[in-house]
Amino acid sequence: MSRRFWSELTTRLEPYTPGEQPQVENLLKLNTNESAYPPSPRVLEQIKAVTGDELLRYPDPTSLAFRQVVADTHGISVDCVFAGNGSDEVLSHVFQGLLKQHRELLFPDISYSFYPVWCQLHDVKYRQVPLREDFTLHADDYDTAAAAVIFPNPNAPTGILTSLESVRGFLEAAPDRLVVVDEAYIDFGGESAISLLKEYDNLLVVQTLSKSRALAGLRIGLAFGSAGLIEGLERIKDSFNSYPIGVVAQRAAAEAYRDESWFRQCSERVIASREKLTLDLQGLGFEVLPSTANFVFARHASLPGPQIFDALRGEGVIVRRWDKPRIQDYLRISVGTESQCQRFVETLRAVLGRINPA
Repeated sequence: MSRRFWSELTTRLEPYTPGEQPQVENLLKLNTNESAYPPSPRVLEQIKAVTGDELLRYPDPTSLAFRQVVADTHGISVDCVFAGNGSDEVLSHVFQGLLKQHRELLFPDISYSFYPVWCQLHDVKYRQVPLREDFTLHADDYDTAAAAVIFPNPNAPTGILTSLESVRGFLEAAPDRLVVVDEAYIDFGGESAISLLKEYDNLLVVQTLSKSRALAGLRIGLAFGSAGLIEGLERIKDSFNSYPIGVVAQRAAAEAYRDESWFRQCSERVIASREKLTLDLQGLGFEVLPSTANFVFARHASLPGPQIFDALRGEGVIVRRWDKPRIQDYLRISVGTESQCQRFVETLRAVLGRINPA
């Protein structure tokens, strides 16, 4: 295969590796943190109601109706809400439009592994800051002279939550430093930093509808910030793709936000399953980090993570792991339904028995 037409950038990029999406029968897929439960039935009704006349025309380029529903839900101005094709596209715009500065960007050394890729793609100077020994994040560790800080909250892949007061500490430590809080998993037990927007103009919050609102297949992401920050993202969007979200996705996303009851119910079920899964894993000899996400991050007290990972895979169960210092023995396990979690624990128990018979 010839690569002679590749640009220098394409040649030196190290792309992000997404979680596997294998098409295997009877697979237990707990590797990509998708929702354990389907979207609201009202969302499906909205999708079915889309007409041919709507599809033959371009969608509203501003996604105004959807953004208005989101703004009303959070009690903020619609000018403070940005929408894009999944939080990954939104974050890419953030890196290009807000984080590409003369001074460096800071983010944790154990964090979302797409961050370094966007830095390469958009030529953003960056430095990774080590998490503490217990994998927690602390504002004191971050240089106040940096241009910006970005971190997931809860962190990924650890699942550990940084409190709202700690987020406030990042914001107050350097008012001229932008703080981007990536809240893909905030709805599973955390408190969103959106509530701080009225106090701080150096805050940008990014969220997704792929997790707690079960719309990973439609790719819808959001950013929340001051009108000035949102205007900057709009300028990048309109220079890249002025019609980012399709008609179907806009209608479905708005209804997913309106059906608060379904959203809360499903999130609470995931939280309950996560707590039970944590206890079950601890009972099988695992150390489990305190998670506020829809996954857990765990390592066995004596058995290597790669061995457990491969053995589970042989049984049709896939989770995720990384060959990185400090976390090479940890497994990240998405929280499934009650029955999926039960099957996982039973399979894991059998696998451990074969690897390390008493």
